[in-house]
This record gives sequence, C-alpha cells and structure tokens, in this order.
Amino acid sequence: MATIFHIPLREYLDTSYRPDREYVDGEVKERNVGKWEHARVQWLLAAWFFSHEKEWGITGSTEQRVRVSESRVRVPDLVVLTAGAQPEVLTDPPLLVIEILSPDDSYSDTQERAQDYRAMGVETVWIIDPKTRSGRMCSAAEWVESSRLVVKGTPLYVNLPDILSQLTSA
Repeated sequence: MATIFHIPLREYLDTSYRPDREYVDGEVKERNVGKWEHARVQWLLAAWFFSHEKEWGITGSTEQRVRVSESRVRVPDLVVLTAGAQPEVLTDPPLLVIEILSPDDSYSDTQERAQDYRAMGVETVWIIDPKTRSGRMCSAAEWVESSRLVVKGTPLYVNLPDILSQLTSA
C-alpha cells in the first residue's frame, strides 16, 4: 500500500526520493515502479526519440518532474521537449508526455495524471499498455486508440508495433 504524507511544496522540491514520488495537493505519493515490460518499453521509446533528436529538434527525459499546477508535480515516464536547456523541474508544457502502464496502475489514477498534463497545456499525451500491446493518444481532449502514435503538427511519431515487437527480444 502506498504511503501518503503531507509536506510543503518547497520541501518536496528540495528532496530527492528513490524512486521519485509525485506531489498532489500537499501529499507526497509513491508511484508504481514499473516491472520488466514497463521498463523495457520506456527504454525502447527513449532510444527511439534519442535517435531522432537532431532531426526533429527535440530533447527528452525519463521520469522528469513536471509542475502541472501550483499544487501538483507529476513524474511521467517520458517527456519530449523542444531542444534546449531545461530546468530541474519543468514548468512549461512538454510537446509530449508518455505514460506507460504498470501492472499496479489503476485506470482512474492514470486518467487523473493525463488530465493534469492536459490542464497544464500539454497538447498530446500517450498512454501505452505493454500488457495489451496497445496505445492511446489524447489530442484536443479526444482519446484515440492507435498503433501509430503521433504529435499533430510535428514530425514526432512512433509505430507502436515496432516498439512492442522488441519486448520479447531481450
């Protein structure tokens, strides 16, 4: 069971957790740490975006703190940003936020995180489920299941079957 306790935002921002935790309305919340398939998908996606950094003019990170509002800091699995220097805690909306479901993630918690990203101004959020080998993308508040995940108006994309086919080749 997740341990929840209250601290001021400044204390949260000045503290390192292993693994990192999220800050939601005064509560520090443990995150579900991914198991093998979650971690493998995260690795493969990070490698995909890294291989396109120069071509697409992007940079990215895994498990980067994102301050989505005055009282919430989320830690998505991956963020993709316009190339350039980035702060320790992101406060500007990334181009793309990717959440990879872990076996212990609930739909409602994942949906709440996605809503926080959208409210912050993130135009595209992807949720990938390694168990069902599926992905959904949200753009303009509409969720669409797709095997080709894109960020409208940019060259960013992933052919999900290409990524997920590598799960068994470890």
